[in-house]
Amino acid sequence: MNRDSNDTQKVKLTGEEVAKHVTKDDCWVIVHGKAYDVTEFMPEHPGGPKIILKYAGKDATEEYEPIHPPDTLDKFLDKSKHLGEVDMQTVEKEEKAEDPDEIERMKRVEVMPILEQCYNLMDFEAVAKRVMKKTAWAYYSSGADDEITLRENHSAFHKIWFRPRILEDVEHIDTSTTMLGTKVSIPFYVTATALGKLGNPEGEVVLTRGARKHNVVQMIPTLASCSFDEIMDAAEGDQVQWLQLYVNKNRDITKRIIEHAEKRGCKGLFITVDAPHLGRREKDMRT
Repeated sequence: MNRDSNDTQKVKLTGEEVAKHVTKDDCWVIVHGKAYDVTEFMPEHPGGPKIILKYAGKDATEEYEPIHPPDTLDKFLDKSKHLGEVDMQTVEKEEKAEDPDEIERMKRVEVMPILEQCYNLMDFEAVAKRVMKKTAWAYYSSGADDEITLRENHSAFHKIWFRPRILEDVEHIDTSTTMLGTKVSIPFYVTATALGKLGNPEGEVVLTRGARKHNVVQMIPTLASCSFDEIMDAAEGDQVQWLQLYVNKNRDITKRIIEHAEKRGCKGLFITVDAPHLGRREKDMRT
């Protein structure tokens, strides 16, 4: 037992109690020592319901940690679904077999090239494929279904060429421009790609610092691995950040997110409209 702030006794849930709720119609999970009823949330989960059902009735902390920011459940799950603390001594621990692939990956991480040895984007991709976890690489590198659109996009970009101009004065080059009223050093911005911690333990705040250093705008993803406030707090001075938004079925949640972003000084709101349902990401499914 433990005591709350009113000094009243509150009994912790047991692992056995949580383990009874393991179906799509009645699903509980444990995260950071607390139980949550995620039955109604499953259809809304951006990663799909299957991964939640895999951890139904179990401790999902290890899977949850590198993907979700700490405030996700507070932000998206109604307080009535927060079931309380769990006596973790009563939760069955899963024995994990040693993964030989993971041992080999860690050896490759130890000898991977330093940043300055990556000269172009293809170098980054080649290194990432060797040193990332399989699940992370599958997510970052894949598209939906047979990846036809992914290949066509790749091909289309190869058809864009820069035309050099000869005998021009190139002593002073200015690549700066304005994007939605913000002066930036180059006509690019850091777009909203989710799950930054799959690639770096610090997640999206690394991009925040990089965007500041090179004077470009960062767009904060709804599904970032860091919390929105962590990313905003990492900005310096008058650094401009935008917010990418998936509109939640519960419009009150969406309203709270937008109002909070505005209060924190976010300068732009970009609503994703081309994802009426989740893409069938076959690389993710295989891993």
